[in-house]
Amino acid sequence: MFPNIDYLEWISGRPEVAMHDLGTSDLRGSRERRDAVVPEPLDGLDDPPTGATLEMQIAAEYGVDPQQVLVTAGATQANLVATATALDLGGEYPPEAETAEEAHTETDERRRALVEKPGYEPLVKTPEALGAAVDRFLRAEGYELDHHRVEKALTPDTDLVTVTNRHNPSGRLTDRERLAEVAKVVSENGARLLVDEVYAPYVPSEDTVDENGAFGGVSAVGLDDVVVTGSLTKFFGLGELRVGWLVADEAFVERAQSIAHYFARPADPSRTLAMRAFHNEEHLAERSRTLLEENADLLSSFVAERDDVTGYVDSGSTFAFLDPKNVDGNRLAERAWSEGLLVVPGSFFDDPERIRVSLGTDPHDTAVGLDELGSLLDSFKS
Repeated sequence: MFPNIDYLEWISGRPEVAMHDLGTSDLRGSRERRDAVVPEPLDGLDDPPTGATLEMQIAAEYGVDPQQVLVTAGATQANLVATATALDLGGEYPPEAETAEEAHTETDERRRALVEKPGYEPLVKTPEALGAAVDRFLRAEGYELDHHRVEKALTPDTDLVTVTNRHNPSGRLTDRERLAEVAKVVSENGARLLVDEVYAPYVPSEDTVDENGAFGGVSAVGLDDVVVTGSLTKFFGLGELRVGWLVADEAFVERAQSIAHYFARPADPSRTLAMRAFHNEEHLAERSRTLLEENADLLSSFVAERDDVTGYVDSGSTFAFLDPKNVDGNRLAERAWSEGLLVVPGSFFDDPERIRVSLGTDPHDTAVGLDELGSLLDSFKS
């Protein structure tokens, strides 16, 4: 019932041992960060006053009520709970199916999820694991999110539509107006829109937004029939905490809370440190945004200066989905790994011709890694 998530199995353990890491997408910074009970970015910072809760802090960031927030053990769990809730609220199993396993065989009558393509593999596999049929829609040229394409791919049985913002793997950022167009067609079809926003704060300082945003980025929170997910892992580089969340209307969150009882919640120490992170958000965001801007410049310059690799590189994005001219992505990634360089094969994102390059570590380290990638690309020139 639960298909393997090949990407997560492949990436596990690789960033820690790679000589040059161009695969890690969270803004971790130094690769020499030691393991500690209190992550180094939080060491020595003040805690919030007594009486605050993590739900209250997250709610304040999004401009919603605390009852609209569910804290989870990371964004992957938030997406799982959000997906399960949307499918649960979307209807019962087919009349003749008494269990999810039986429903899984009734392909034409199962509840349906619609997921963007190219896309992040866990967002495709999660509804499959929950017994839903999964349809796909292609993003437009330059990986733009086009509500017309979503509308054409919807069926009367679609209960959930899933997108990412920034788009994973391309890094394309979608503005709120376009998100609203998609939300409208999804809602009118009687479905729910899930927007994974873990990369939404990846915007340069001059492009940060306040209205409806979170951490300076774009958010779909507040649009009809929309649930958004986020975490402290990507923008703040605090993956050790395993703290994520979903934000939606109160009725959706109430049902999600019941479903979340099936899964482990974040440990109290993680919640406490997450509260410290939110209390010191401006300090942490300044560090992340500096790292973001330097690495985004390195990535855009690398692609612009080469004639043997193409790909859309959005402003302020530290990751992109690149197409090497002289070698397919899987072969390039395999060769890179044999030489200690980590890049992600595009086959994990629906396109084996490409690679996803992500710059999340110290700019000096990423510059060296890009030099190594450039030398590797040179070796495939005829």
